[in-house]
Amino acid sequence: MASGGRQFPPQKQETQPGKEHIMDPTPQFINPNYKSADKLRGKVALVTGGDSGIGRAVCYCFAREGATVAFTYVKGQEDKDAADTLKMIYESKTKDSKEPIAIPADLGFDANCKSVVDQVVGKYGVIDILVNNAAEQYMCRTVEEIDENWLDRVFRTNIYSHFFLTRHALKNMPEGSSIINTTSVNAYKGHASLLDYTSTKGAIVAFIRGLALQLAPKNIRVNGVAPGPVWTPLIPASFNEEKTSKFGSECPMGRAGQPYEIAPSFVFLASEDSSYYTGQVLHPNGGMIVNA
Repeated sequence: MASGGRQFPPQKQETQPGKEHIMDPTPQFINPNYKSADKLRGKVALVTGGDSGIGRAVCYCFAREGATVAFTYVKGQEDKDAADTLKMIYESKTKDSKEPIAIPADLGFDANCKSVVDQVVGKYGVIDILVNNAAEQYMCRTVEEIDENWLDRVFRTNIYSHFFLTRHALKNMPEGSSIINTTSVNAYKGHASLLDYTSTKGAIVAFIRGLALQLAPKNIRVNGVAPGPVWTPLIPASFNEEKTSKFGSECPMGRAGQPYEIAPSFVFLASEDSSYYTGQVLHPNGGMIVNA
């Protein structure tokens, strides 16, 4: 670890969503030692926020495992990251999987989520794996700073979209399908300056547990992943230069995680390897002890 806990060069992005291609260093979404095993062969996966960060790493691993992959991104802000991810999926996918698609969408609104599902089903006929991953966050010093518009925006992206996408996707998800939701270590330990974001992540944990019970009779599994600090575009787009430079230093492992270290949790939950898991959350967080 660098002196003073510095992990990364100081940097700040002024808009959200953040852009992966201008980060220094860029996040590592590929593990050169990853061994695929056709765990998702023949499956169709929809990954929200798949253009960058954890979502990109999940798209990569899913493609390597034989899945046909569709992902969403924010048009006008994430176009280059989306194009880079689409190219990566083309180059990584197996021969028998279908061509991937990238769908621009603001997922905070029901009609947009329905449109995304309709486009995926229209092209592939089914959704076997739904990954609710897209999120945004903003620093705040006190609860007094969070007004109604701010709160509504964060909740729409971070938790409303889970409800919207799931309710439309379920009509096209057969028995044996899997829904995976990205929550956060902050849902378990709290975060003073990310109060609204942390609240949405807590809601996602409750969503996972309740929906798992609701869908168990249909043999559709619902689980989640609660990453610790991970180097993604959300970080320089959320924090100031000082916090960004020391990001992850508080972990017992002494560093932030990389997206490729989180993605295998999604592969496990999407595959038959986790056939007896539902209502559960995996915790790749660098050794942070949580009360799950």
